[in-house]
Amino acid sequence: MRKALVVGINDYPNAPLRGCVNDAVAISNIFATHGDGAPNFGIKLITSPGEAVTRSRLRGEIETLFSGDPDIALLYFSGHGLITSLGGFIVTTDFKKYDEGVSMDDILNLANHSKAKDKIIILDCCHSGAFGSPTITGSNVAQLSEGLSVLTASRDSESALEINGCGVFTALVVSALQGGAADLRGHITPGGIYAYVDQALGPWDQRPIFKTNVTRFTSLRTITPPVSHATLRKLIEYFPRPQDEHKLDPSYEFTEPTADPKRVAIMKDLQRFVSVGLVVPVNEEHMYFAAMNSKSCRLTAVGFQYWRLVKEKHL
Repeated sequence: MRKALVVGINDYPNAPLRGCVNDAVAISNIFATHGDGAPNFGIKLITSPGEAVTRSRLRGEIETLFSGDPDIALLYFSGHGLITSLGGFIVTTDFKKYDEGVSMDDILNLANHSKAKDKIIILDCCHSGAFGSPTITGSNVAQLSEGLSVLTASRDSESALEINGCGVFTALVVSALQGGAADLRGHITPGGIYAYVDQALGPWDQRPIFKTNVTRFTSLRTITPPVSHATLRKLIEYFPRPQDEHKLDPSYEFTEPTADPKRVAIMKDLQRFVSVGLVVPVNEEHMYFAAMNSKSCRLTAVGFQYWRLVKEKHL
């Protein structure tokens, strides 16, 4: 069982935002299903305007999210963030001085004590990088229980920007979940999302933060892989040892009179591997010339990793 609480707040008195509801709706839509349309997370979407998101209500919703023992409990928040002498806060619509919203330390405590196998917290708000390091400790050391991962839009000292009606960070997260961060098996993980967002933001932009304490692979969404698992498993057939080269000749090329249907089929698989960086031709620029000139092809470093996954029956 996977459940997600998705919150977007635009409607702050005297300090309205424009993109947070758009962000929450986009995140809700992308997490609701996998790439093939199969159900993924059970989503509870809360947005303002539309409903009041008071501190007491949001605190209660977060406590409910982390109750029980689901496979994954995911919290997403887009709105104002604030840091005070008491630590970081996600700001609610009823904020007032000295009572601005839900404390990030309180959320951390709920997540750390949750029985959910995986806890994922994604914050798109200013100063969100403060999450995970309890203020009471007086240090910047993160204290995450096993299974907890945190993705935030910026450092604790930084703002999180909106552009064209959506958060910069959330737009990248959505793009990552659409497939930009998928591995060759079609899985999208918190680490993959962070790598995707990190590469898209330069050193002068807001810097995303990733904190995690996990001991196992967690896929947040899957898409149709660019190469089927059945085809990937042929890596050990075409390359019995990872250092082997697969010899080619004109019979692999379907345009040649000597074309062998079995070898033509192998060539199609090898070209799929080339397209995703698993295989390269040796001493030729293209596979076509490698076949026509009776050269060969070999595994890349990434190809060796997937060869090993197949060999060890992890794929």
